[in-house]
Amino acid sequence: MLFILLLFAVLGSLWMLSLLIPLKRGRRTAYILRYQWQEYTNIDESPEKVCNCSAILQGEKEALLQAKLLTITNNFQKVIQIPDEYYINATQDCRKFQKSRKYITFPLSKEEEEFPLAYSMVVHHKNFERLLRAIYAPQNIYCVHVDKKAPASVFIAINAITSCFPNVFMVSKTVDVVYAGWTRVQADLNCMADLYNTSTTWKYFINLCGQDFPLKTNLEIVQALRSLKGGNSLESEEMPQGKKKRVMNVYQVVDGQIQPIGKTKDPAPFNLPILSGNAYIVVNRGYIRSVLEDKRIQALIEWAKDTYSPDEFLWATIQRMPGVPGSTWPNSKFDMTDINAIARIVKWQWHEGSERSLQAAYPECKGHHVRSICVYGAGDLQWLIEQHHLFANKFDTDRDPIAIYCLEKYLRHKALTELV
Repeated sequence: MLFILLLFAVLGSLWMLSLLIPLKRGRRTAYILRYQWQEYTNIDESPEKVCNCSAILQGEKEALLQAKLLTITNNFQKVIQIPDEYYINATQDCRKFQKSRKYITFPLSKEEEEFPLAYSMVVHHKNFERLLRAIYAPQNIYCVHVDKKAPASVFIAINAITSCFPNVFMVSKTVDVVYAGWTRVQADLNCMADLYNTSTTWKYFINLCGQDFPLKTNLEIVQALRSLKGGNSLESEEMPQGKKKRVMNVYQVVDGQIQPIGKTKDPAPFNLPILSGNAYIVVNRGYIRSVLEDKRIQALIEWAKDTYSPDEFLWATIQRMPGVPGSTWPNSKFDMTDINAIARIVKWQWHEGSERSLQAAYPECKGHHVRSICVYGAGDLQWLIEQHHLFANKFDTDRDPIAIYCLEKYLRHKALTELV
């Protein structure tokens, strides 16, 4: 009997070892693991599981109608809300939390392991956890900035979540983020400094807000960044006439709102051409080093602090400064639109139109609009997953959690099937 037990123990050990032995498949190294437990399945406890995500992703009208009706049901809206207390209590046991929330706690490929990324996440809501889970990989590093205005329970919940991961940390200095104000930039600058000083291994920096969500797996993101060959990818083009007043006048925050004070600004330092862009960027480590150390950029930063929405021109302008790693020449032939850059896809209401319209940049929003930006619904998913962008903005898990739920399932399934 003892011999049989020993035999089973040896065979069991060999079986477990075989699951972890790397297997060469062409140029890729895959780990033979049983990944099924990492899948998001319909048996998981989730109120959205009644939806047919496969049909939604294929744009089937009946499935989309069912999803639309479900999101406006009062009972459904009550069930989907995850209280702050859940995260505060669940993270008391980090190992159990990681397992129950199905975090991927090991590199899925050697290619990803050797190409770590750095993320700045400027958030104000506990639903950041679903974003973190979607982009989490143990080789990456994540800096989290929680808006000072966020309720105390949200801050405690997010702090508890970050404490469960050695490569996720709260920013060393928080600010009160004001829409279109300087502090939105300062929040990212604080994370840039922390990320740069914390790790020397990461290759690219990506900044996110709480209403972003990935459209690609971590492996796909790594492969897209490798293809840049050291370049950056962000919107950077000529400033539209209607936006020029934002950098020609002095603005200040008054009662939490940014307002002009009737004073004209001096020209930009070094006669730098001010380019138009947006808050979201995909840039290499050298670009971040320049932001933190280049005296020209430091002067530009000081000059930009009393402008309107400086996040929509600062990074774009730096991207066209000679000498900045990964930059491009300021000549207009090197302009890059948000459609061509891979950083982020945003649907602006005035660029929407019918699918057959040759004048429209993208089809009509299937969700709703906030400040003329489409907040995606489930009906937008089929179009979104066809885009080349790494991330999309905006999502709202309170209004349409099904869009996030189906995108989560799609990405997780794709990430695991990439291994076989």
